[in-house]
Amino acid sequence: MSAKHFINDPTLLVNYALHALTLTNPSVALDAENKTIYRRPGHASQVSILSGGGSGHEPSFGAFVGEGLLSAAVAGTIFASPSAEQIRKAIMSKVDTEKGILVTVMNYTGDVLNFGIGVEKAKAAGLKAEMLVVGDDVGVGRAKSGKVGRRGIAGTVLVHKITGALAATGASLEDVYNVGKLTADNIVSVGASLDHVHVPGRAAPTAESEVHLAPGEVEIGMGIHNEQGSGRETAHLPELVQKMLKQLLDYEDKNRAFLHVISNEIVLLINNLGGVSALELGGITAEVVSQLEKTYNIKPVRILAGTYMTSLNGLGFSISVLNVVNTNIGGPSMIQLLDAPSEAAGWHAPIKKETWEAKSNQTREVSDVREANVEASGLAIDPKTSTSALKAGLKRMIVAEPLITRYDEVVGDGDCGIGLKRGAEAVLKFITKTELSGDAILDVQEITQVVEGSMDGTSGALFAIFLNSLVHSLRQQAPASKATPKVWGAALKQSSEALSKYTPAQPGDRTIIDALHPFIETLNESGDLEKAAEASRKGAEGTRGMEASLGRSVYVGGSGFMEVPDPGAFGLSEFFLGLAGLKKEESK
Repeated sequence: MSAKHFINDPTLLVNYALHALTLTNPSVALDAENKTIYRRPGHASQVSILSGGGSGHEPSFGAFVGEGLLSAAVAGTIFASPSAEQIRKAIMSKVDTEKGILVTVMNYTGDVLNFGIGVEKAKAAGLKAEMLVVGDDVGVGRAKSGKVGRRGIAGTVLVHKITGALAATGASLEDVYNVGKLTADNIVSVGASLDHVHVPGRAAPTAESEVHLAPGEVEIGMGIHNEQGSGRETAHLPELVQKMLKQLLDYEDKNRAFLHVISNEIVLLINNLGGVSALELGGITAEVVSQLEKTYNIKPVRILAGTYMTSLNGLGFSISVLNVVNTNIGGPSMIQLLDAPSEAAGWHAPIKKETWEAKSNQTREVSDVREANVEASGLAIDPKTSTSALKAGLKRMIVAEPLITRYDEVVGDGDCGIGLKRGAEAVLKFITKTELSGDAILDVQEITQVVEGSMDGTSGALFAIFLNSLVHSLRQQAPASKATPKVWGAALKQSSEALSKYTPAQPGDRTIIDALHPFIETLNESGDLEKAAEASRKGAEGTRGMEASLGRSVYVGGSGFMEVPDPGAFGLSEFFLGLAGLKKEESK
């Protein structure tokens, strides 16, 4: 790997690269503050396709913004998800929302959670929005990927192209989502690299600090964030391609048989991870096509070879196979959508002459991109009683912070208690200074904004998704005029189901869900807040001795999990017990 760069400041590098996209494609504009590339206004209304992720994968995602492809792309720092606030502003102010929004992300936790917040906030504001998570990488396999599922890699660009082309025809959000999901379900990809990459701005690598591959050694299953792959081999190109195609197409390999190729039409994508010369990529493409025909009797109907999704200057490539199937919408086929004209600098097609000559200077500016006003619902709560109960729950959680922190120091990184306390203190301060309106939806919306502004990290994202969904769920309880325990129970259950779209956590995984799920279930069954709070504490205590399936505890060794409950679950149960007005127990 090389640690030499022309621009060593990573922030400056990302900002320069985004600005450059507006120079090479006059049809797009840049919201520099929020690192968002978006189509300039003036085109016909259509379903908006929004994507994004960490920088370092160029031309994905910003260079795919343009007619017939993406409507906007939000960039994070190098290899890091953009923030939920960047994404929210892009959805609410930089794309056309009239016909709905499809948010398409690759399957990485930060992207799924942060883009998920944006989707839930859009729904809470009354917009039509769907989220599609693409996981096409077979390199890791089922056994290792577990509940998290396959990573998203270069095959994602085929989903972008097909959904973008379909949206440009005026198709509905439902059809665009369904065709996108069908496309994603029929793509498999795998990568390989001769070395890891160096991120600009980081210290120069040393033999001790960096993992190098030996001469002639190749890593199969290399991820696009510099992650190690599924294994290393010493293999020349023909043997390497043979192993990669076997991972993609061997239906007898139950660990990786994600796709059964039964179609007569196959699209092949050979993607440069950034550091392979055009000459060498041509040789790789020829070898892949040759082996597909000789070994699998596959002659792709379309072959795309080039730089679509990189890992900076990664010295490697990936192979993606799309199984072309019927879209079942009575419109253009996948191939027709793939062939449809587009105008994006990252897709291999020229910008139209008419666009250059138009010299558009239009931008999409919104003077205020704060939360869209939520209308009063008439779903009544008692402001005084609600404020008192909330204060009791929040204060109990704050007092429990030292104990939660001690638990997290045993099985995590020690910050769970501080994060919960920070959010609880912010909400407590808000409801102390501001009287609740008595409208359940308006009050939950206000509290949600406070939580979003005060809590960060994975826990903050989970709470934000859940609370944004709760706003939406409460609205659907109409025509109820009073927020009874039954109404709250139904809304909470719906919000829990929405949360499950963004995290695979289930009861028994040793997470906050072990306290949340029994609370919601008991409240729905009994309508009794005290019983629900007691069920939540029982669920939290039940995590003692439970091995973690998700979260940071997965990576912590030792027997600490036998001694303490999950810190997040315990902290949430403390809030519920205080909310219900139950007596404080002795600390264990």
